[in-house]
Amino acid sequence: MTPDLPRNDAYYRLKADIEDFLYAEADLLDNRRFRDWLNLLAEDVTYFMPIRRNVKFGQHSERENTRQGTGISWFDEDKWTLTKRVDQILTGVHYAEEPLSRVCHMVSNVQVLRVAPSLDEPREVEVRCRFLVYQNRIEYETYTFVGKRTDTLRKTADGWKIARREILLDQNVLLAKNLSTFF
Repeated sequence: MTPDLPRNDAYYRLKADIEDFLYAEADLLDNRRFRDWLNLLAEDVTYFMPIRRNVKFGQHSERENTRQGTGISWFDEDKWTLTKRVDQILTGVHYAEEPLSRVCHMVSNVQVLRVAPSLDEPREVEVRCRFLVYQNRIEYETYTFVGKRTDTLRKTADGWKIARREILLDQNVLLAKNLSTFF
C-alpha cells in the first residue's frame, strides 16, 4: 500500500494506464514480438535479476539477494545486451530456443509506488507487480517462474518506456535448463 499517493481520479487513470502497458508488454513477449518489446525499453534501461540465497533469520535485507554490479546475478543487462539476446534468438539457431518456447506471462497485483513529479503530470513512475511465467519447450520441458518485479517507467513522446526492471524470483534454485525467456 502506498499511503502517500491520494486515491483520486488521476491515480486510478494512471494505474489503469500502467496496467494496460504491462499487459500489452506481456502480450508482445507471449507472441514472440521481441523487436517490438525492445522498443518498450529506454535506451539507458537496466534489467537486473539477482540470485537469491537462503540465509539465516534476520539477515534477509542485507544478504538474501546478490547486489547489482557486485558479484553474480541471473541478469545484469542493458539495452545492448538485451538486443543481442533477441538477435540470437531470432537467428533460428539458438540452441535453447529452437524450436521457440511457448511462453505465457501473467502479471498481477500492480501497485504504483512512486510518481514524479506529480499524479497530474507523471513523467516517471515506480511500479511493483507479481508475475508468473510459464514456459514449455520441445514438448516435455515445462518451467514455471514466479516472482515480483519493480519497474521504473518513464513517459516519453512515444509512450511509456521501461527505464529499470528488477526481477526477484521466488526460487533460489532454478530447475530450468536455461533462462532464455524475458521477464
